Amino acid sequence: MSRHWVDITAVGFFIIEWLVYAVTLEHSAYGSDSLSARMNRYREVWVRRLLDREARMVDMQIMASLQNGTAFFASTSLFALGGTLALLHATNDAITILGKLPIDLSTSPAMWELKCVGLVLICVYAFFKFAWAYRLFNYVAILYGGMPPASQRDTPEAEAHVVRTTRVFESAGRHFNRGQRAFFFALGYLGWFVSPWVLFVTTAAVVVVTWRRQFASSAWAAMAPEVPHATTTSRNPAA
Repeated sequence: MSRHWVDITAVGFFIIEWLVYAVTLEHSAYGSDSLSARMNRYREVWVRRLLDREARMVDMQIMASLQNGTAFFASTSLFALGGTLALLHATNDAITILGKLPIDLSTSPAMWELKCVGLVLICVYAFFKFAWAYRLFNYVAILYGGMPPASQRDTPEAEAHVVRTTRVFESAGRHFNRGQRAFFFALGYLGWFVSPWVLFVTTAAVVVVTWRRQFASSAWAAMAPEVPHATTTSRNPAA
């Protein structure tokens, strides 16, 4: 273990950065002003305006596009998982190739397999998040179909249905964001295949890039204006 203290520290840094980033966005006041949080407010706006419309075909088409996008990422995570398992199976070939490179990237078979197992776990996590998000989007589509008619929009039942639909909608977006975050951190994790020192750099780079998209991007700035008053209490989403 003493020979691999740099690897252990780098992986620990990777895990801590991922957890701190996720907790900050989902469970802190700072994360309540992220791009995802601002978009969450418009989810409720959409559901409330849907209640005012009798013709809702366009809304269902938009929901179908969200479902298709989520299905694409779920399928991609399975392909990535298959590629990672193939990489794990080809340990000896990979080590031989690394030994022929002009720079020293040599590693032991056990360390290579450990790195691949970590990547497998990230891909599995991403798949579960995208698959669950896809199912939640299906539930939202069902709730859209069960939306009361516009003539009943001022009833307590209609208000309860709006709140229920918005919460499920937010949950779907939250799990989709977690799956995407896993993809981003998986790219940073690839730095470990080069060197634990590279893992430090790539992990920090992923955090900086994802933070900028959530709090300093042009999309975040465009969402700054106030939106119509929302009566539901929204949970902070993931990035």
